[in-house]
Amino acid sequence: MTGIFRFRLQKKTRFATWLITALLQVPALPAFASSVTTVVYPAGEIAGDTRYRDVIELLNTALEKTRPAFGPYTCQPSQRQVPKKRVMAELASNENGINVLWNPGSVKLEKEFLAIKIPLRKGLLGYRVMLIRKDKQTMFDAVRSVEDLKKIRFGQGTGWIDNAIYQHQGLPLVEAPYPQLFAMLDAERFDAFPRGIGEILDELEMQKEKLPNLTVEKNLLLYYPFPYYFFFNKKDAALKHRVETGLKMMLKDGSFDAIFIKYHQQALQKLDLRNRRVIALTNPDLSPDTPLQDNRLWYKPVAINNR
Repeated sequence: MTGIFRFRLQKKTRFATWLITALLQVPALPAFASSVTTVVYPAGEIAGDTRYRDVIELLNTALEKTRPAFGPYTCQPSQRQVPKKRVMAELASNENGINVLWNPGSVKLEKEFLAIKIPLRKGLLGYRVMLIRKDKQTMFDAVRSVEDLKKIRFGQGTGWIDNAIYQHQGLPLVEAPYPQLFAMLDAERFDAFPRGIGEILDELEMQKEKLPNLTVEKNLLLYYPFPYYFFFNKKDAALKHRVETGLKMMLKDGSFDAIFIKYHQQALQKLDLRNRRVIALTNPDLSPDTPLQDNRLWYKPVAINNR
């Protein structure tokens, strides 16, 4: 019995040694293979907000492009709508789950957060066409310069980053929460509400029944260099790396430009930027690191010197 027991023990020992050796030779799976990347972006400021459909598609596509290398993900809006200033505070403190937002770049924000310096709308947000009252068009017909603009009162959202641009030029500015600005324009609290090319037509459509006196100004195009970036909390470098990797893949395979065309080509044609009078404004908060010389990243409908 002793010999048989010794034989069985040796056999089990050899099997255990073989099993351990075999397991050690199996390549280790990446840490992300068993985890899910959770992405929560701001729900917007008003119900049914359509202003960010293109940016949300860019974000989802970047995550999908990186699925083979970085693993599965979820991407969804936050559970409640809050003003942009509150969203910034939540991202800074990592509260309420928001871990990415999109916003115009500035020196201050690019120090406070991690930014992916790929302009999400190819700089299009810096081209501004104005919402006005239909009976105010003659006020704008003779405008040719920044000095002429100083006779016009502009409406802007409370705390918006580009408010500093208008103030730097000495332009009269009225600030209010975004949802209130359309009715305030109609009530002549100010004269013009500058809007992004990808925003103005959808906004006008949403307001046309309630505020039929609003229209798109016919002749002017304001311009200031105004990149629009994804921002992350500084503790979320891994998420920033994944999204940036995906965006670079999209720039290379053409899907980034395809999304730009999908959401903006119709507005670009309707608003006819090339035949508008351009008035360029200086952006005092533009970071010196802005990649203005990388032509892949910018849409340039008209010849303008960036300032």
